[in-house]
Amino acid sequence: MTENRSKTGLKIVVLGLLLGVVLYGGFAFSMKSTDQAQFCGNCHTMYEYVRTHQMSGHAKQACNECHIPASGVERYVFKAKSGAHDSYVTAFGTVPDVIHAGLDTKEVVNDNCKRCHDITVLNVAMDVKPYCTDCHRSVPHMNKLPISKRSAANE
Repeated sequence: MTENRSKTGLKIVVLGLLLGVVLYGGFAFSMKSTDQAQFCGNCHTMYEYVRTHQMSGHAKQACNECHIPASGVERYVFKAKSGAHDSYVTAFGTVPDVIHAGLDTKEVVNDNCKRCHDITVLNVAMDVKPYCTDCHRSVPHMNKLPISKRSAANE
C-alpha cells in the first residue's frame, strides 16, 4: 500500500514538472514571438511603423526593446496591458487616426532610450524637454502619415 502511494506521488510530481516545463516553454515562446516586428506588423494600423522601423538604425532591435519595460514583473504586466488595449481598439475599430503614446509608454520608451544610450546622454541637459523623443521624434519611425492617408498595398 505504501508502495502504491509513493508511485502515485512520483507520477504526480513528474506530471507536475512536465506541465511546468510545457507552460514555461509556451510562455517563453509567446513572449519572444510577440516582441518581433513581424508580429506587430500583422496589424494594418502598425504597418507603417514596422516599415519605417526596418529602415532605421534601430532595425535590429525588437519592438519591445523600446516599447516595454526592460525587466521584472513590470515587463509582463505592461506587455499584457498594452496587448489587451491594442487588441481591443483593433477589434472594435477605435484606433485613432494618429497614434500618440500615453504617459506610461513615454516613460518606458524614455527609460529604454537612456538605458541603451547611457554614455551618449551623460552630458545632455533634459530640464526643458524631459523626453528623448521631444528632440528625436522621428527615431526610429521617421515621420508618419495619418492612418487615413496611408497605403499598405504592395509597398
